[in-house]
Amino acid sequence: MATRNKKTFAEFFAGIGLMRTGLERAGWSVAFANDIDAQKEEIYQASFPGSYHFRPGDIHGFSPNEIPTVSLATASFPCNDLSLAGGRKGLGGKNSSAFWGFVRLLGRMGQRVPPLLLIENVTGFLTSNEGRDFEDAMLALNDLGYAVDPFVVDAAWFVPQSRRRLFVVGMKVPQSKTFAGEELYEETPLRPNALMQFILSRPDIKWALHRLPSPPTGTQQLKDILEDLPETFEGWWSADRAAYLLNQMSSRHRKIADKMIAGRNWSYGTVFRRIRNAKSMAELRTDGLAGCLRTPRGGSGRQILFKAGKGTYQVRLLTPRECGRLMGVDDFSVDVPLNQALFGFGDAVCVPAIEWIATNYLNPVWKKEYASKAATQGTAKILPYRRAARA
Repeated sequence: MATRNKKTFAEFFAGIGLMRTGLERAGWSVAFANDIDAQKEEIYQASFPGSYHFRPGDIHGFSPNEIPTVSLATASFPCNDLSLAGGRKGLGGKNSSAFWGFVRLLGRMGQRVPPLLLIENVTGFLTSNEGRDFEDAMLALNDLGYAVDPFVVDAAWFVPQSRRRLFVVGMKVPQSKTFAGEELYEETPLRPNALMQFILSRPDIKWALHRLPSPPTGTQQLKDILEDLPETFEGWWSADRAAYLLNQMSSRHRKIADKMIAGRNWSYGTVFRRIRNAKSMAELRTDGLAGCLRTPRGGSGRQILFKAGKGTYQVRLLTPRECGRLMGVDDFSVDVPLNQALFGFGDAVCVPAIEWIATNYLNPVWKKEYASKAATQGTAKILPYRRAARA
């Protein structure tokens, strides 16, 4: 059985396994994985054959006795209700309320509650319900004995994809423990102004800010992750369909596209369709980064590649392999229908970002606090329902 004086973890809302991949690159070992989505599980099992530790199902239905004793629990819980696309229903929404199932399950583990947590979600988590959702979530973790440290990481620091995500490390500590002084309470790329203002305005929350190194500077460009596909590749759009996309661009974006087409060499951009003034528009991005991968619910969720130059242009969707590269992996089994693969990658975490967090944060904390001694233990408190229901 896994123990918490070893680098073992339980991954909740595991998806296709990218959290696992990032942690394993930093020396952690998975002991338990869970997700409710059968299509994601299919990709997970294909990429990690023999993963008998994977337990499908709704987190609300698990018993604490089914969860092994581990050093770390991770939760990339559903973001649907925390984003604009999901109507900002918050932690009381149908999907994102799974967070409370995670918290309750931890509370029921009692003395076996993992000493470390890593939570990930969209940056909208910070502002959902005017900040009340994030405040309630942090207080709930405090109730379980965790001091909390939130920070923002952008996948663009590692891969050519703009993907800002809010992470929270929870550290099980004695109630008497104090933390670093005011020098850490300053704005940085990892803790931008909006996050620091939130922290400073909630002194009732037990924070535990740790000093982190400056993030790396991304060097890859979109062109570096593209597959070299021939003109006969069936995924290229027809001339009529490609022209329709071009005509959906605003005058500003169309000028950029026309300049790309007139160029002597191939250049690349990505396109998302968005509704602007009740009209479907094609928005072109040409800064060398892909837009944030999204789940392909409806046509607007699928990211489109625009290749132009030498007096012509070509259009197609990003391939599953390219999406994998944008998430920092190039060896995942994606022998599944296109939308299933895009859904799996669009709802996942950026692997090198997780590896960076584990290397620069989780590993040093684990080595200092838990590698050679039993974790600090205390009585876990189950979250009152009133917080889960608060709107």
